[in-house]
Amino acid sequence: MSTLTVPSKSPMPKALSISGIVIAIVLLLLFGLDLAVGFPFSKASMAMDIGFVVAALLLGYLSWSTFREQP
Repeated sequence: MSTLTVPSKSPMPKALSISGIVIAIVLLLLFGLDLAVGFPFSKASMAMDIGFVVAALLLGYLSWSTFREQP
């Protein structure tokens, strides 16, 4: 017979979700500013700015949806 164990309530999944949201906001601000006004990278690569903005939005969405599913 196997017994099922109840997972412990650890604060780590929520902390990882929140850190993902914070990192997404920082990336969005950094590369969004560069895309809009050329600060801090002087619009070195528009394709890279757009790629990082899209990646930051995706990371933010995934982190938010994971955060909402946590008990």
